[in-house]
Amino acid sequence: MDKLIDKLVDTRWFMKIVALILALFLFDSVYDADKDLKDINVPGQQDSGIVENVPVKSYYDTENLVVTGIPETVDLSIEGPKSHLEQAKKLQNFEVYIDLTNAEIGSQRVEIKIRDISDKLDVTINPQYADVTVHEKVTQEFKVDAEFNNGLLGEGYSADAASAEPKTVKITGAKEVIERISFVKATLDVKGPITETITDEATVRVLDREMNKLDVIVEPQVIQVTVPVKQLSKTVPVTIVRKGDPQDGVTINSIELDVNEASITGREEILNETESVRVEVDVSKIEKDTVLTLPVIIPNGISAVDPKTVKASVDVSTEVNVNEEDNTEEPAEETEAQEQEETKTFSSLPINLAGLAEEYEAVLKNPASGRTSITVTGKSSTVQDLKAEDFNLYLSLADLGEGDHEVPINVDGPSGVDIKTAAGKATITITQKEEA
Repeated sequence: MDKLIDKLVDTRWFMKIVALILALFLFDSVYDADKDLKDINVPGQQDSGIVENVPVKSYYDTENLVVTGIPETVDLSIEGPKSHLEQAKKLQNFEVYIDLTNAEIGSQRVEIKIRDISDKLDVTINPQYADVTVHEKVTQEFKVDAEFNNGLLGEGYSADAASAEPKTVKITGAKEVIERISFVKATLDVKGPITETITDEATVRVLDREMNKLDVIVEPQVIQVTVPVKQLSKTVPVTIVRKGDPQDGVTINSIELDVNEASITGREEILNETESVRVEVDVSKIEKDTVLTLPVIIPNGISAVDPKTVKASVDVSTEVNVNEEDNTEEPAEETEAQEQEETKTFSSLPINLAGLAEEYEAVLKNPASGRTSITVTGKSSTVQDLKAEDFNLYLSLADLGEGDHEVPINVDGPSGVDIKTAAGKATITITQKEEA
């Protein structure tokens, strides 16, 4: 066996085959090395890329100047060695800026520059220039108008004027912009319906005459807005309405309520139109003295009434059959005493002002309409003939000076009847007349 191997090694063909095999292995090794070299990022390889939305910094006298027109971001087109390019895109440790340290007030075109980037990279900034305006910086104090959407109020509720805290804010901006300020508003943004006083945060908005928002700095930007909310109410008389006819032999002498007034709530326009509420007494079912618990009936649009029920005391007399011979004429005084009482309501009577000194003028605050109702109770023969013109409602303002006053409502009217006003007192504001 060893001799055979020695003979093969000594032959020319054997050596040629071995050499060929070695050459093939060497070729394959060189080919793979070239392939790997192509995948290596060699320093001389060039590439390009785009970096978008790079922030722009600006340098100027921020204490005294305001600059407008500086773009927030720019795009960069970068070319150069791939290794440097990839590092720049990944780290973004360069700065794009505008230098306005020596700029003068007015409009001008300035170049947008870049620094702290490899000098082996070529950079194109888009846009390359910016048209800016340098303004004088001004700070002024303005009063804030607090606002609230009254449409969010619950039915039967009203709101007084909204108030802001703090009442003023400091606004900083370009002098030309500050001079354009027409409105400084803080609108409360809440959900309805609102049925109680609310306090919440609101953002201050600065607007020009056309209600365009102005580019300024507000301090503070967010404030507290309070809206006082109250339920709309009114006190009105409770009137008695008789339904049906009394039974034969039954006379309804009087009907008296334990409560003669009620408080109603609702929308303002409905309250202004409502002068009374009522209880209905069906006299056709009454045979003797009785006390009824009756609901207080309210008009459409009134959301609530207090009290909801009242007690009505009904005084009744019945006829008694007597013999003719025992039938004697009753004294006139007794007949008059048994005459039926009646209640009548006169609505929306004007309240007059009396005794006010000449140097003053007065305005009725409550009732704001300057009118109120009265309830008149008396004998039917007297009450039935009464008219609204028979009564004079007035406030005695003698000896009253400037300010708000609560004054009793006086009524002049016919004798023999009991008169009650729906509003016992009125609120009035007295001020000094302005000199002509």
